[in-house]
Order: sequence, then C-alpha cells, then structure tokens
Amino acid sequence: MDFEFLEQLKEKWEPVSKPALIAWVAFYALFLVYASKATDGLIIDNVNLVIHESGHLLFGWLGSQTIMVAGGTLMQLMVPFLLACFFIYQRQAPGTAFCAFFLFEDFLNIAPYMADARAQELQLVTVGDSENTIHDWFYMFSKLGLLQHDTQIAALTKALGWLGMIAVVVWFVWRAKAPVEPPKPIQTSFPRK
Repeated sequence: MDFEFLEQLKEKWEPVSKPALIAWVAFYALFLVYASKATDGLIIDNVNLVIHESGHLLFGWLGSQTIMVAGGTLMQLMVPFLLACFFIYQRQAPGTAFCAFFLFEDFLNIAPYMADARAQELQLVTVGDSENTIHDWFYMFSKLGLLQHDTQIAALTKALGWLGMIAVVVWFVWRAKAPVEPPKPIQTSFPRK
C-alpha cells in the first residue's frame, strides 16, 4: 500500500531561528523551575482538568464504565499527543516540542491522582452527578489488581514526566541546531523554444 500522506514526513524540518531557540529554551527552563517548586499544582492543570473531564463525557458514549473512567486520562494524554503529531507532520519543531513537553507535563498532573487511589483524600471534580463520583485510579487499579502499588506507579509516572520534559527540550535544541540545507537556487533564465 502506498500512503501518499506520509510523504510529508520525508520533508525537512522548518528551521528555528537563534532568537526563537533562546526564547523557547528560556521558557522551558523557567517552567521546569516553576514546576519543581510548585506545591499545589500548576496553572496548566486547570486546562488539563477541563480536557480530563471532557474525556469522561466523550468516552462515556462508548457505553463501558471502564472506558468512561479511563477516558479522562486518555483524553488528557491524547490531546497533546495528537497536536504533537500534527506539528511533526507539518515539520515544525517548536510546535512539536511544545505539545510533547506538555504531554509529559500531564504525567506530573496524573501522578498525584494515581498516588491517591487508596487514600482517596483529593477533592474530586466531576461533571454531572457528584453522588456517583468514582475515583478514576481507585477504580482502574482495583480492576487491574494494582491498587497496593498506587504510590509506586505514581512515582514512576512522575519520573517519566520529568525525564520526558527534559528529553523534549534536549531534542528541540538538537533539532534546532541541526544543519539546514540552503534553499535551491531559483531558476532565473527561461527555457528556449
């Protein structure tokens, strides 16, 4: 099978200017410092919450309670992942890095929720009937027989988030510093008849 739409992935990445590279790296460095010092969550978590809750509603249409409960986290991860794929397809490194960075930042948001599976001390937010609210990770870990490992899985998730964010920044710097081929010269003479 020939997938013509994949031909776009053979194209070269768009160049990143030095000022843009400096600005983006400064942004990521400041965000990483901010995230390392935050104790009550990050500003971006408010956006993540809306996406998470919309995932419960969207995946709830599939009729399975398990898929509906998992849908919050699935949607929270799918949105930045699919946006990163779009920018990869467009061959735009800044957009790819931004979306991939916040995909991994989502892990920092998900980890405390996982760690709370047994304790269930976090205040839950829900759309609709608050009487029937289910703690996502209590439900999922219980179904998988992993409830007793909630804090270990959360710690691993958090570590993957940090490593992923740092790896994205390293990739972005590498991608931006990659040599760019000069554009092909424009033909200025007209062919003779």
